[in-house]
Amino acid sequence: MTHTPPTAKEHDALNRPKRFWKEATVGSGENAGFPILLDGRRAKTPAGAPLVLPTEPLARLVAREWADSGEYVVYAAMPATRLAFTTIDRIGGARDAVAGEVAKYAGSDLLCYFAEEPPELYEREAAAWGPLLDWAEAELGLRFVRAAGIVHQPQPAETVDRVKALALELDDFRLAALSWAAGLFGSAVLAFALARGRAGGEQAFDLSRLDETFQNEHWGVDEEAAERAAALRTEAGLLERWFEALG
Repeated sequence: MTHTPPTAKEHDALNRPKRFWKEATVGSGENAGFPILLDGRRAKTPAGAPLVLPTEPLARLVAREWADSGEYVVYAAMPATRLAFTTIDRIGGARDAVAGEVAKYAGSDLLCYFAEEPPELYEREAAAWGPLLDWAEAELGLRFVRAAGIVHQPQPAETVDRVKALALELDDFRLAALSWAAGLFGSAVLAFALARGRAGGEQAFDLSRLDETFQNEHWGVDEEAAERAAALRTEAGLLERWFEALG
């Protein structure tokens, strides 16, 4: 199972706890990192671990969500906090499995499946995805087989293994975000492009939805789907800020 941040529904089990603090700040740096302080007291994860981030910018990103919280704690509106919880409570004991999930996305990477028709869509995908696949091969040593249509195209075993190895090179905080990105985009290539600054979050999200965008241009936009896409694009932007804050 991919280790993405807990959903809003999962956090509803906490019964939307009432805000009990006035001020959310970042504590002084220490060997373990930068703690989140609520009225001077250390915040904790759902598992009871200290909510401590490895860099001050990342801690500020998380603390800002606590500071901006209203009368009740709504974790659905706190994606950086949810990702921090996931990282601290889950990733350390499941690194191999999480990296394996990223590798699975590489085995059926969205960017390898080009439209057979219409020609305009194929040309758009080739122009947008081709350079990223070339980048992945040149910079990451990942050779992908490109296909037309939706029939599954097996990828070289060495490519899938290489993706897992690259994922395992990351610390827990980067690995958690990489896993979330791979699931969000349906693409390990886009996830690595985001993690390494090759593409921005919203840019990567839009690249993962070229087919949907093309259909919307020709058949119109479904309002419910558009609302969902906007929320997911926001998540992608958060992931960009997360990687940037890690330095």
